[in-house]
Amino acid sequence: MRIGVVSDTHGSLARVVKLIREMGAIDLLLHAGDYYRDAAALAGEFSFPVQAVVGNCDLGVKGPAEESIEVAGWRILLCHGHHYRVKMGFLPLFYRAQEMGADLVVFGHTHRAEKFRKGGIEFLNPGTAGVPDRQGLVTGGIIEIGNRIRTSIIVSRGTGSYE
Repeated sequence: MRIGVVSDTHGSLARVVKLIREMGAIDLLLHAGDYYRDAAALAGEFSFPVQAVVGNCDLGVKGPAEESIEVAGWRILLCHGHHYRVKMGFLPLFYRAQEMGADLVVFGHTHRAEKFRKGGIEFLNPGTAGVPDRQGLVTGGIIEIGNRIRTSIIVSRGTGSYE
């Protein structure tokens, strides 16, 4: 299964749609918050299912703060990250992932694309798909799930390169 991941779309749907098209064929899209309503618009634009959570910029919007998603026997924790203060570090989010038995954590909030592994758990922050980050990049992520989980960060063409 191939899963696209976006976060922090902030209403900039033209950039996000372009990024998603550049991902190629995907079976599912995960939206890690900020703006939750963008996920509904994306679900109407594409034929694959979209799962989303609310972020800190979704005040007053009804939606889940986090989701536990099972795909091919793997458990994914989807959240925005602000409740776990990810701008200060990852320990609270790591503990939550352990508590849930997550194999992969997808989060956003920092507008900084990154992937890492801690304590046997994969972490993926797709960065910002809506507004360019501090380096002028629009980024997202890809998760490939089969016998194992592989994650990658993608950069929308024409916005620079990601190291």
